[in-house]
Amino acid sequence: MKKALLISVATALVVSGGTIHFNEAPSYFKRVMPQSGSNVVISYYDAIKDAKECVVNISTKKKVKLPNMEGMPFFNDPFFKQFFGPMFKNRLPKSRIQRSLGSGVIISSDGYIVTNNHVIKNADEITVTLPGSDTEYKAKVIGKDALTDLAVIKIDKKGLPAIKVADSSKIRPGDVVFAIGNPFGIGETVTQGIVSATNRSNVGINTYENFIQTDAAINPGNSGGALVDTRGALIGINSAIITRSGGNNGIGFAIPSNMMKEVVTKLIEKGKIERGYLGVLIEDLKGDLKEVYKHDYGALIVDVTKDSAAKEAGLRRGDLIIAVNGEKVEDANDLKNLIGSFPPGKEITITYERDGRTHTVKVRLGERPETSGEAVETLKGLEVQNLDPNLRKMYNIPSDVEGVFVTDVRPDSPAEKAGIKPGDVIIQIDNREIKNIRDLKEALRGEGAKKVFVKRQGIPLILVIK
Repeated sequence: MKKALLISVATALVVSGGTIHFNEAPSYFKRVMPQSGSNVVISYYDAIKDAKECVVNISTKKKVKLPNMEGMPFFNDPFFKQFFGPMFKNRLPKSRIQRSLGSGVIISSDGYIVTNNHVIKNADEITVTLPGSDTEYKAKVIGKDALTDLAVIKIDKKGLPAIKVADSSKIRPGDVVFAIGNPFGIGETVTQGIVSATNRSNVGINTYENFIQTDAAINPGNSGGALVDTRGALIGINSAIITRSGGNNGIGFAIPSNMMKEVVTKLIEKGKIERGYLGVLIEDLKGDLKEVYKHDYGALIVDVTKDSAAKEAGLRRGDLIIAVNGEKVEDANDLKNLIGSFPPGKEITITYERDGRTHTVKVRLGERPETSGEAVETLKGLEVQNLDPNLRKMYNIPSDVEGVFVTDVRPDSPAEKAGIKPGDVIIQIDNREIKNIRDLKEALRGEGAKKVFVKRQGIPLILVIK
């Protein structure tokens, strides 16, 4: 099944004295059928006209280095030189500008906008165009969170409309919804559908998933647009679509507005998300495993990270976590979202089943390793993240390998010139072993060339950064 990320949504807030107040939509208590009759036209124009004014177009630019063509054999071929001349290769472009379009939602009157992280990821320049206007505003990134695929940007503009935000926990399958986007700068697009499911997880799009599933058509470039109810109130961030054709006919997924509010608030206040970290690799309790345990729900531990909070608390492979602070844990995704809602250093009580008996243990959560790619200031363009169980499983990295994982290397950076590639694990710099991002930053301080030891697909290499 082919997956294509295509859409996303926003939220409304007003920033005042360091406190964020969302423009909350009134609660509702009943659902009604639309009127019908010979002189009645069923229309949602009045319901969504205000929401449309809150959805903007986002344009990004990124400089991409082109492959080096000079090493190609045909450049030295006499036949080639006869027709194109010896100076042809010097006129070949070294880079190109990659452009992309997406959508965003105005969340405060003073210029805060919510969009998807994948819309602005690695962009060198972000431009926002408001509905009904061709004026372009340069935007700066306030914060982004790759784990939920959310980001906040800001433009220098006052008096903007802010979308009303609904309580996404109140929506139900069958509710009519609209997907609004501004994909190509030509105006808003609106498609209608229904909510087909809620609390969707294990889709494989984000690390933290609790999607609203909808059949509202998601048009190309609508990433960052709004999913609203029939009142025009925001219920989710349209984040992705699963489609066989690559078009807009498929299953759409939106990040619930309640999750968005929590993430956006932290991004505006701190610029980043700090999540508690348990340090376990978990799976759902399913199939024959249900016959082995007394409980038929919970998150099953299949591995425990060395020196993690779980390890220190005595949790082991095979333990079935069934509750956190007395709150029932339905499955692995439920536990992941619950642990991620606590800050590092928070002491929690975990209830688990082991050998047919129920136990409780106090756990002080650690700090989740960086997974959004933390740029190292002394090595421009190198993006890395700490190794965690999910990364090890995804890239088949043995548990005895310690270091930081390279997620991206920017063109023309010292890292690229040294030969470092995405997927490498940096294990040592000069005589210092690297176990986390902090070690890497400290090892890269100072001037002069440095020896960098990496493991690439299990093979050790030594490189030099000048």
